[in-house]
Amino acid sequence: MNANSHSPDHSEEQKLDATDIRTDSLIIKNAPKAWRPYLLLLRIDRPVGSWLLLMPCWWGVAMASPGVPDWKLLLLFFIGAFTMRGAGCVFNDIVDRDFDAKVVRTALRPIPSGQVSAVKAFIFFNAVCLVGLLVLLQLNMFSIWVGVAALAPLAVYPFMKRFVHFPQLFMGFAFNWGALLGWAAVRGELSLAPGLLYLAGIFWTLGYDTIYAHQDKEDDMLVGIKSLAVKLGDNSRPWIAFFYIITIILIIAAGYVSGISWVFYPAMALPAAHLIWQITTIDFENAKDCLSKFRLNRDFGFLVFVAFALGNII
Repeated sequence: MNANSHSPDHSEEQKLDATDIRTDSLIIKNAPKAWRPYLLLLRIDRPVGSWLLLMPCWWGVAMASPGVPDWKLLLLFFIGAFTMRGAGCVFNDIVDRDFDAKVVRTALRPIPSGQVSAVKAFIFFNAVCLVGLLVLLQLNMFSIWVGVAALAPLAVYPFMKRFVHFPQLFMGFAFNWGALLGWAAVRGELSLAPGLLYLAGIFWTLGYDTIYAHQDKEDDMLVGIKSLAVKLGDNSRPWIAFFYIITIILIIAAGYVSGISWVFYPAMALPAAHLIWQITTIDFENAKDCLSKFRLNRDFGFLVFVAFALGNII
């Protein structure tokens, strides 16, 4: 099936009701009118994706730090994650502009709605990437090369939903690279511990992004977009539970290999309980509940960061 076959015909009312644009965002409301489409391209109104990109970075920093994580390093990763997530969203919107026009949740995004041309969006994408490069250059040389290597999974991910039923895996490759980069920024090398943490992040992404994809499964099937939500269907709950169990096991294994103190292990009980609550309470037929559960993974990520920090501070 291609993007032009069986395209759903949505009314403006349906688009306004289902749009993922946060019309109540104070930043968007108060920004100059000419800036608003570009801020929307960066998803300034919906920063949860930036937090999900940031958390593995902070995990890697906290796990590698012998004591309190360096706040300057955490701040650099904060700026870098929000910048590069924005760049990734712009690139994704350029690549997916034809699909986005046919999916009710994304039809009002700046490019498919005609507020920004693909050419202007590409120029803006390069400008945002330049900011990300300036942040990366503040790290040690080994980290810079690790960061450059992240461009490969970032470039590949947006195309995967056309070819495979598990694009979430490729998103996991891209979104969790920070686990490697965070460790490298502190230690100047890579080892088994950050590798296990990177794998944990990939399984975490398989879980939370499958939840996210359940919002669009009907439209995705119509326009030919592939996802684990479409592939797994009614079997999504046990599979996501499996992804989350592996996530916790690998995070604990990474901590163990890194030589973290015993405090880390009981501290992991809270994030583990959070994932159990997610998977037992989610309503896959309720798009708003899927979006709510997806967003709450930011809290899970922060709880894991706290567990790593406590394990090395105490």
